[in-house]
Amino acid sequence: MLLLAISLLIVGCFSFPALAQDELVIGLILIGPRNDHGWSQAHYEGALYVEENLPGTSVLVFESLNTADAPETTLLDVVTEMVDQGAKLILTTSDAFEEDTLVVAQAFPDITFINVSGDDALTGEAPENLGNVMGQMEWGKLIAGCAAGLQTQTGKIGYLGPLINHETLRLASSSYLGARYCYEEYKGGDPEDLEFTVTWIGFWFNIPGVTLDPNEVANNFFDSGVDVVISGIDTTEAITVAAQRASQGEAVWAIPYDYVDACALGEDVCLGTPYFRWGPAYLEIARSVMEGTWEQSWDWLSPDWSDINNPDTSHVGYIMGNGLTEENAELLQDFIDMLAEFATNPMTPENEFGIKHIALWEGPLNLQDGTELAPPGQFVDPLDIWYLPQLLEGMIGPSQSE
Repeated sequence: MLLLAISLLIVGCFSFPALAQDELVIGLILIGPRNDHGWSQAHYEGALYVEENLPGTSVLVFESLNTADAPETTLLDVVTEMVDQGAKLILTTSDAFEEDTLVVAQAFPDITFINVSGDDALTGEAPENLGNVMGQMEWGKLIAGCAAGLQTQTGKIGYLGPLINHETLRLASSSYLGARYCYEEYKGGDPEDLEFTVTWIGFWFNIPGVTLDPNEVANNFFDSGVDVVISGIDTTEAITVAAQRASQGEAVWAIPYDYVDACALGEDVCLGTPYFRWGPAYLEIARSVMEGTWEQSWDWLSPDWSDINNPDTSHVGYIMGNGLTEENAELLQDFIDMLAEFATNPMTPENEFGIKHIALWEGPLNLQDGTELAPPGQFVDPLDIWYLPQLLEGMIGPSQSE
């Protein structure tokens, strides 16, 4: 039998006794390492949250399932080993796992699968034992963009993007909308003068010889006159490069991504971080599986607007960074309050799935090639945001892979 690098979040060995109905073994499959200070660590800590809050749960972890770190290991290999160790709930925590999760879920019909960021449950392609979950990070990216638009002194913002897909296009575009709004409304600048450039590295994190080096991309941004870099990748290069440049006397800042404590790697240059809090969603899913009440769903989960940083209730949050001036921090809070008012207003329209419209995604808006996305006064349907096919007009950078 292939022995995989699966580890427990609890102290113990890999063998489990026969499980009672009030016990649940969860398999957590990560695209990167559990300590990446980014996307994978956020999921790892989300799984810890389940163990801490739901008696009878234990978690198996396989980290760094990707072509560079585990080139000969497949998702099927990992899932088979986890099921052999008693797992009844499998969390595949990346877009990169979506297609394989669909196949593997069909091979294990008695196991519940959750693919993060996918939409097979929405499109009807998923078997009945597969669901999807994702946080509405569009709100977090609006806030990140606003922070960048408030802080920039050069009027040049860089976006360090991963690969190109619907998710990354809509999140980069949300950052752009937030930056334009705050640059104009709070700073009094002409939004047409704001340069917002996206560079895609080719994957969620650096793979030497395969992707662009995110350290080089961040440095190139700063060399070109960009003074704020917003990260859209899983790892920390934007904040670490900004901290290095600032230590040499440069007035530069960064906005990391994914993980609540990402600012710790460069506190003085950090304008804040939009992050995911997976614990509450994972807890609800695990409880429903234990109780036998789980049903397939596609969940796109919004922040808790009464407190976006509540660790028990909010799926998406934003931590203010020390790099913000006092004035800009106050303005950013005003912007957050405006978003909260919009999101919680009973008059804010919903689409046919009951998903409320997202602030600033309102016409006139065009796609990068000039195609109209929304006429004046009309909101973009949330699912049209989900499946955004291009960057927005005014953004610099490709909308398709070369």
